[in-house]
Amino acid sequence: MKNKWILITGASSGFGAATALAFAQSGANVVLGARRVDRLEAVAKEATAAGASSASVHALDVSCSGSVGRFLEWVKTITPQIHVLVNNAGGAMGLDTVANGKDEDWESMMQTNVLGVLRVTRATLPLMVPFSTGHIINIGSIAGRVAYEGGAAYCAAKAGELQITRALRLELSGTNIRVSTVDPGLAETEFSVVRFKGDEARAAKVYEGVTPLTAGDVAEAIFWVASRPQHVCIDEMVMKCTDQAAIHKVNRKIKS
Repeated sequence: MKNKWILITGASSGFGAATALAFAQSGANVVLGARRVDRLEAVAKEATAAGASSASVHALDVSCSGSVGRFLEWVKTITPQIHVLVNNAGGAMGLDTVANGKDEDWESMMQTNVLGVLRVTRATLPLMVPFSTGHIINIGSIAGRVAYEGGAAYCAAKAGELQITRALRLELSGTNIRVSTVDPGLAETEFSVVRFKGDEARAAKVYEGVTPLTAGDVAEAIFWVASRPQHVCIDEMVMKCTDQAAIHKVNRKIKS
């Protein structure tokens, strides 16, 4: 990936930040977007130290079309081409049943996980299609494949991401642009802290007695998918920690 241009959304923490470092270690140019610019700058500094050819950051809120537009206009000032787009921005809000769900939580999940992927992809395609090459990697979840109680909106949002990926794969056939989804299971990042709106004790219980995936594990998978030969497209990758056989089947080790 040396000298290639990699655009990563939601790059201020978790999978996004780890993915930035994974590509940086290969000598890529990483272009990072997220709402927390101070965190982005810290990630860019780490990426540079890790070997990135360059690390550039700009504010990005994928839930806002204007922000996406401004971000891509900025991207065009530093490079005419994006080789890999990692649509990572997203997340869950709350664990309410449909009966108790909140509009603001539902809207946030749809805006980031679904509309955000569509907006950023639409804006980035002009930096791929003319070059007859590129790779779009969307970050999904096993929640997009199997529903669970309290996850109606999040599961629907990630199912939407999966179907966007599949539709793009068909729409871009013949352009030489690859389209993939990487769908992790239980992974310990800020995900649960955000979902439970800062309740760290509740978030910690999600991973209790389990050895979950790490952000680095997922970043390694994303990098592997991106680094396959041009004629190879990993359409869909599902990955879970060994302790999680399915969403409802988790082996939790009880401390004696």
